[in-house]
Amino acid sequence: MISQQFHNPVMLKEVLENLAVRDGEIYVDGTFGAGGYSSAILQKANCKLIALDRDISVEKFANNLAKNFGERFIFKNKKFSEILEAVGEVGVEEVDGMVLDIGVSSMQLDERERGFSFDSEEKLDMRMDRTQSLSAFEVVNHESEENLARIIKEFGEEMKAKIIAKKIVAIRKEHPIKNCSDLAKIVRSFYYGYHKTDPATKTFQALRIFVNQELDELKIALEASVKLLKKGGRLVVVSFHSLEDKIVKDFLKEQAGLSQSYSRYEPEHALPKNVKKNFQIITKSALCPSKEEVDLNPRSRSAKMRVAIKL
Repeated sequence: MISQQFHNPVMLKEVLENLAVRDGEIYVDGTFGAGGYSSAILQKANCKLIALDRDISVEKFANNLAKNFGERFIFKNKKFSEILEAVGEVGVEEVDGMVLDIGVSSMQLDERERGFSFDSEEKLDMRMDRTQSLSAFEVVNHESEENLARIIKEFGEEMKAKIIAKKIVAIRKEHPIKNCSDLAKIVRSFYYGYHKTDPATKTFQALRIFVNQELDELKIALEASVKLLKKGGRLVVVSFHSLEDKIVKDFLKEQAGLSQSYSRYEPEHALPKNVKKNFQIITKSALCPSKEEVDLNPRSRSAKMRVAIKL
């Protein structure tokens, strides 16, 4: 049975409002998942939608949408770095809107054999694209202590990265660290008392991001939006942790010509001229899910949405 939360993606109401879906337009859903955004967009208006996902296991949901919406819906099993190629393959040069929901999906977390969940007894995996060779198992068991510490600190913002890496290396000398639960126990051993979020969260996040090259893929997708969106087209990005949100925030500031700040006391001739502006930011600060949504879906609590319009 498919969990109901698969069909209610984070901040769906806000996504639809900010995407401003209209009849006759073309949209891109860069993170199809179980099709929550795609289905809602197609129901909202008589439009066309191109959906992408690197995880081929979601094809069953894509097939259902294809039955319901026919030629209005197209699915491509591709990642962010292939977004321009995917859209070009269907003869589209520009689109009216693009939505990206960054990170791991609830479906992937709940399918324990995928190796994302802290308490899973399955082998460490964390690959969104299961055809790629590198998994979390290889990273945990073969990366040097120095690299492990760097990965956990850089992508997980984990303050105890060095001692976690040291213990991982010590244990794997005796036997491989095979399961998600085994890794989670190692990380938790450095924490005591009650914690609002599982102490293993940051380490698992770091490994997942590294395995899937998520931040690099996000940067490429954002750059692609400049070429892909037509004038007046809307970019909607939902992120789930500070690393992602910072990339989105900095990108939009740069593209809006706001990446450098200048003193109001500087003479006008000292200010840069003809700064190229590709976007107008319409969310001065990130939008967050409502209390009602967080109560219904605690996983949404860290979500942040940023929206911009192509100039």
